[in-house]
Amino acid sequence: MVTTKHCTFLFFIWLTIIGFAQRKDLKGQLLANDDIEGIHILNKTASKYTISEEDGSFIISAQPRDTLFISGLKYEVVDVVITEEMMLKGTLSVQLTEKINQLDQVIIGKLLTGSLESDLQNSDNKTDINFYDLGIPGSTKLPMTQNERKLHDADAGPVAAIMGGPFGGGVGLNFHKILNSISGRTKKLKTIVELDTKDKCINRLRREYEGIIFENNTLTHNLRNEYFLFAQEDQDFLAICSRKNDIEAIDFLKSKLKDYYTIKASTKE
Repeated sequence: MVTTKHCTFLFFIWLTIIGFAQRKDLKGQLLANDDIEGIHILNKTASKYTISEEDGSFIISAQPRDTLFISGLKYEVVDVVITEEMMLKGTLSVQLTEKINQLDQVIIGKLLTGSLESDLQNSDNKTDINFYDLGIPGSTKLPMTQNERKLHDADAGPVAAIMGGPFGGGVGLNFHKILNSISGRTKKLKTIVELDTKDKCINRLRREYEGIIFENNTLTHNLRNEYFLFAQEDQDFLAICSRKNDIEAIDFLKSKLKDYYTIKASTKE
């Protein structure tokens, strides 16, 4: 015999099935003035997750009343509640706002402190700054390239503390880093950065040593391009290039040229 309780239970099961059936792919577009690739989009209601493409586009499964949690390292977090209109259109656009680092104090004009070094820096005299002579921690590294910055952003981010560790303390987890690792974004960016580094290195070696390597050689321009691509695939290439040793670099390039000719000869046979 079917009771009212049974009917109510079956009704809720039916509603659940219908709810899942209504969820479908929704196309989204992120808008910002800076890089919008690799932004995390989480459907908190349905536990669905994706990341944005290079142009800021993304696709995620959703239905009306679902909540999207959109998070990026340099953008403010955005919560978007999906509406019937969004689902009917099949698209939505989200404007991202950059995080602003506020300064405690702004000083306009020259500030004299009584310290010779400090006052010289605040004067109109143009001098070379040496962090180490002044005893100030500094960096002489070149600014990161766009792809290096993307890799740095993908592998960074705030650490969230989870209470109740095995010894009564808390456990720190970097969800931004974990999600990029799971999605394969970090691995992809590492490969891109390595390729950029190889291209930069081989272009420098070619600029500095091509005249020496091909001094008595009539290899055509296209084949020279092929040779340099072949040379940069050597497993020791980056290490040799980074040491910037003229003799070692020339020996390496001459050795790879012999290998290149050997391979070309064998393919002709």
